[in-house]
Amino acid sequence: MILADEQATIGFGRGLASKLRRGDVVTLSGPLGVGKTALARGLLKALGHDGEVPSPSFSIVQPYEELDPPVWHVDLFRIEDPCEIDELGLDSAADGVLLVEWPDKAGASAWPQALALTLDFADASSRRLTAKVPPSWQDRCPVQ
Repeated sequence: MILADEQATIGFGRGLASKLRRGDVVTLSGPLGVGKTALARGLLKALGHDGEVPSPSFSIVQPYEELDPPVWHVDLFRIEDPCEIDELGLDSAADGVLLVEWPDKAGASAWPQALALTLDFADASSRRLTAKVPPSWQDRCPVQ
């Protein structure tokens, strides 16, 4: 799927929000500056968050527990060893949604049932979005 610009990326995130269920994991991969956090912003705004949505690059985990379902936005960019993931307390996200940027930092076997979204640069303003769709997402994945 081609996303024409940042607004289209945010719009995709908004549409994805309506498909989420408690216990879902959505991973966001792609190079720096491609729009992973923009997609997350759209998703969080659609779920009702009306404040700022900072990139969790420094905090690593940014919980949005007031949302329904609750969302834990995670950015693993600064993680150097997959063993560090255990210290983040992500198990508490089991009753909500885990939205993970840079999932490759957790190792290849992390979150095998996640909706794995990858953004890449198509040109200067548009992005190419691809998805690895697990069985639990077959009937609700918005990527065609």
